[in-house]
Amino acid sequence: MDTVSFRSILFDGSKGPAAADATEEPPFFTDLNLDQVLESLTRGREEYELRPFFYMPLHDVAAVRYRHDVLRDLEKPEVLDAIRAFAQAMRQMREHLAWVEKLRYALQKEAWFLAATETYCEAVQALDQKLAQFDLSSSGFRALSEFTAAYGDSERFASLVEDSRSVKAQLEGVRYSVRSLGGKVTVSKYEGEVDYAADVEETFAKFRQGAVESHLVNLRDLVEMDHVEERIVGLVARLYPDVFGALREFCTRHRDYLDATVARFDREIQFYIAYLELVEKLKTAGLPFCYPNVSARSKRTSVEETFDVALANKLVPEGETVVRNDLCLVDSERIIVVTGPNNGGKTTFARMFGQLHHLAALGLPVPGSCAKLFLPDRIFSHFEREEDIETLRGKFEDELVRVHQILEQASSDSVIVMNESFSSTTLNDALYVGTEVINRILELGALAVYVTFVDELTSLSDATVSMVSQVVPENPAQRTFKLIRKPADGLAYAWAIAEKYGLTYDRLLERVG
Repeated sequence: MDTVSFRSILFDGSKGPAAADATEEPPFFTDLNLDQVLESLTRGREEYELRPFFYMPLHDVAAVRYRHDVLRDLEKPEVLDAIRAFAQAMRQMREHLAWVEKLRYALQKEAWFLAATETYCEAVQALDQKLAQFDLSSSGFRALSEFTAAYGDSERFASLVEDSRSVKAQLEGVRYSVRSLGGKVTVSKYEGEVDYAADVEETFAKFRQGAVESHLVNLRDLVEMDHVEERIVGLVARLYPDVFGALREFCTRHRDYLDATVARFDREIQFYIAYLELVEKLKTAGLPFCYPNVSARSKRTSVEETFDVALANKLVPEGETVVRNDLCLVDSERIIVVTGPNNGGKTTFARMFGQLHHLAALGLPVPGSCAKLFLPDRIFSHFEREEDIETLRGKFEDELVRVHQILEQASSDSVIVMNESFSSTTLNDALYVGTEVINRILELGALAVYVTFVDELTSLSDATVSMVSQVVPENPAQRTFKLIRKPADGLAYAWAIAEKYGLTYDRLLERVG
């Protein structure tokens, strides 16, 4: 990638930020609790408007590897420190520009604009110097380094640096005196008048008696000038018309000084930094992350020691243990059918399956010690919903409508996550409809996870894999939240019926008592 073609640290091809900004939150985000993850990632970074970047998956292996390489460079402490220093300087620049918008006095607005350009120039120069020193392996960062070097040598940037230094030097050379007598204030050029402050201190020095109680009051250093300060500065400007004229001309000439590529990088790099901070927090708690081996063709799927990121992000700060699971689909296997007792981790497993594929498609590390994942064209989810009286449909009918819409839109390259679908109906209906839905998914060839209480659905085809949530053998009421690959044990539906009608052991004891 040459300097001219560098546009983005996120996108290696023609599709870039403009397309990302038009992306809306996918329907599956809430079902998979990815909205909770995103809330954590973007907290404190609202100014960057990062959400669209997390909504937009990649469908090209090269694009994913581009991000992997950038992240590997960012994992080097010296690189991350340099980028954070640049981001902090750019944030300070924006704060200066915010004051330009807020303040009402023209000369003060111009002074803050000059300060913003100085901060910008220093930030770009420091970043260029640092990037030139690092051993960068990613094409993204190498291209950025080439860009900053060329931009730093450009006539436009050189003019901005030279002009800002010249105007600042002229302003620093301004000297003036203020005399106040009664209600009259006189401003004049400084011509070597005596500094009476030193004389006053010398006169009263003899009255010092060591440490005494201080009666000094800290006055707030307000940014905005009051009317007296405005008048004084205005008079000073009249004394030095050339200097303040140069400031005004500088602001006009460089009003569009911010380079679009620099601004884009400043925004986009936060996508990586935000996620790396989340990863580091969870890694510190002993949870593994890895760069997945992704494919746009092979649907062989395997992940070891994986977990629900949203749940982990909630449990780790509370000091709770996060259970990890493995999953695997080989050869012609396409659907994981999950059964087991209620509250045993089945829904968490389903969310985890969807999260893995979306995070992998974002070009990010995924939870797990190693992973091989398929890049889907779309992700669909079907989770239980409350009845909506506006649709005039019952719960079961509404589920059928939503599933039909998913199957109409899904393709062989899609990922489908179905959790406790049709649990509101009878066993026979759930078995019949579940069989039809799974067969339709198998016809499509899509990857899927199907959580159900109907054990018969686990053995419909060689393409279905049965996974069962486990309990402590000595105490079946205690869940382990581990899921293993094994045939369904036939107890899931019985347990659900017993709970539904109050026939569990504990409930029977209560009723007998």
